[in-house]
Amino acid sequence: MEYNAQEIILPDGFEALVRRVEELLARQGRVLAAIDGRCGSGKSTLAALLAARWDCTLVHADDFFLRPEQRTPQRLTQPGGNFDRERFEAEVLAPLREGRDALYRPYDCHAGRLKEPVAAPCRPVVLAEGSYTCHPDLWPCYDLHVFVTAPLEVRLARLARRPGVDLEAFRTRWIPLEEAYFASQRLPERCDLVLE
Repeated sequence: MEYNAQEIILPDGFEALVRRVEELLARQGRVLAAIDGRCGSGKSTLAALLAARWDCTLVHADDFFLRPEQRTPQRLTQPGGNFDRERFEAEVLAPLREGRDALYRPYDCHAGRLKEPVAAPCRPVVLAEGSYTCHPDLWPCYDLHVFVTAPLEVRLARLARRPGVDLEAFRTRWIPLEEAYFASQRLPERCDLVLE
């Protein structure tokens, strides 16, 4: 993803996040952080800025949406159910927590298939970015939990600028699913840092 430097405004709490990661690095030598939050809030931009700062490994939750055969009514009624957290944990988080490089296959929603394997090297800083990364099944895997938010009108304007985005689908389906997940898990209250 490319960013226009003039459009990037560092969120409130950015420097606190940098300090927190550096404190954890100094204390334990390695940090695995989750950056969860609302769609269009700036999670990907924030993660890209942090990844450049530390030359860290960055893994996107968007590569782990459910495949069609996994999208059962029962699964989709679960808060955070549209995310293949089992595969995310097995292919990415487990090896990285053990100090090993990870190898995973991103899911291509448009093509409806898994892509070729991608390496996620075990570096001192690893960022898991995207909605549902702080799911309770994954919560214990992380050293740091970050929640990113922005006003709805700002998020909708950002989403509208993305190529190929169905804004109505976000309004009527994806945003309500995210909000149900955030409310059920009390994420803004539970995360170590909230950035806006």
